[in-house]
Amino acid sequence: MELYQLTLLFVLVFIASIFAFNVWQRRKRFTQLKSITQVRRGTSSERKLILQLLKQGHPEKAIFHDLYINTGKDKYSQIDIVIATTVGIIVIEVKNHSGWIFGNNYHQNWTQVLAYGKKKFKFYNPIKQNHSHIRALQNQLRQFQNIPFYSIIAFTGNCELKEINYVPKDTYVVKANRLHEAIRLIKINNKPATYSSKREVFDFLKNASRRGESNELQATHNQNVKDLLGKDRILG
Repeated sequence: MELYQLTLLFVLVFIASIFAFNVWQRRKRFTQLKSITQVRRGTSSERKLILQLLKQGHPEKAIFHDLYINTGKDKYSQIDIVIATTVGIIVIEVKNHSGWIFGNNYHQNWTQVLAYGKKKFKFYNPIKQNHSHIRALQNQLRQFQNIPFYSIIAFTGNCELKEINYVPKDTYVVKANRLHEAIRLIKINNKPATYSSKREVFDFLKNASRRGESNELQATHNQNVKDLLGKDRILG
């Protein structure tokens, strides 16, 4: 076999091995994701963060995705990601934004700035939003009153946290690539939590995640959010 044929064969084998490796990686990620959530559930940003958490060594049994917490009268609080840890419960709100992000804990809305200041958009304060999720969780189980809760706002997308002020204690506002760092800081700076029943906590969080598999419940929740925003009642 001539040299150019050997070279061509080597190149073809190399390309085939890369393709096979990529297929194996996709199947592995698919299997990992399925152990926690449905592969089409939530947003792609949320699913990527879950895979990131698994890659960083967080146990799959401690990660819960797209939880629906009943707050009474067919009303639900929807939570993106929850992690049960030795120091308490970490509640993660995922935001996918580009541009510059401005805001602080005391403002009702934060600002997204695009096109070098030419376009500005308001969105509800994610610190307040996630704290409402935590309050909804704390009202579910008696032992939640004695377990610490921590809030993380994780921004994905091509954004820059330009000016974020007055972040409360036990709350972190991070870019997605620094999520693991925030979780590490929470773990090393806090004492182990006292769970009266870890099984009760895990079962509750698992059931809250499974509840979101209901298309009917999702439709009801989306309608409640739409009614709350009231955009259909704005006649400009």
